[in-house]
Amino acid sequence: MTSSKSKPAAELLPSPRHRQSHNYPLLVRRWRTAVKAAGLKIREFARASGFPVLTIESRKPPDKARRIYLSAGIHGDEPAGCLALLDWIERNPKLARELDLRIFPCLNPWGLAHNKRSDELGRDLNRCYRDSAGSHTAAHISLLKNQHFDLALILHEDYDAQGCYIYETSNRRPHFAEKILSAMSRHIPPDPRRTIDGSRARMGVIRRRVSPETMPDWPEAFALHFFHAKRTLTIETPSEFSIHHRTAAHRAAIEAALHLIQ
Repeated sequence: MTSSKSKPAAELLPSPRHRQSHNYPLLVRRWRTAVKAAGLKIREFARASGFPVLTIESRKPPDKARRIYLSAGIHGDEPAGCLALLDWIERNPKLARELDLRIFPCLNPWGLAHNKRSDELGRDLNRCYRDSAGSHTAAHISLLKNQHFDLALILHEDYDAQGCYIYETSNRRPHFAEKILSAMSRHIPPDPRRTIDGSRARMGVIRRRVSPETMPDWPEAFALHFFHAKRTLTIETPSEFSIHHRTAAHRAAIEAALHLIQ
């Protein structure tokens, strides 16, 4: 991690739009403004402790448009992905109109508002995709029924990370992870560890074959990989780095992945 002495003072502080990264009502207002310019529609599909859980989708996607799934915020203490989705929509309204999008801008609004990984009952929602009983994850799973995507990007952060890394679940070639990490490296370098969270890694890329029995409690990525997406990638940034650079790295990942899928 670069010493703070080598960075200009302005880079050490989050920009004004990032200072309230856990202010969920403010983020919802920004999303509602952004989707209008991008020709998208936004609606509530569940409630979580009084918070609306939202989905965003294309109104009239072009024929044969690529179907893209984007999600963030299933862990409420990982705000950079939520901010990156907003930044990307705000910067790319024209491109958004050319895609068939399904976006989940924050899957755990209570957690985001309280800066907690879990929901209000202490559940890790990213382990509820095999048995969603009692959580609003059930509504998310129901919403995805019979839906299929060319690409699914799931945005996360990791407290222990030493750089960016990616889980690439699909064996489809050409692989995407290395090129996405190259784009992210303009903001944060790849994680150099050879073992990340118990999995073998190579310059920030983790590829492993998964089956329904790999984990007893499925993360969101498993549900996407098994039932809904041709390619599923989980993007991780190091949460100890600045929010500015983490958000920029996630946005770069989105941009690179969408370029590769075209």
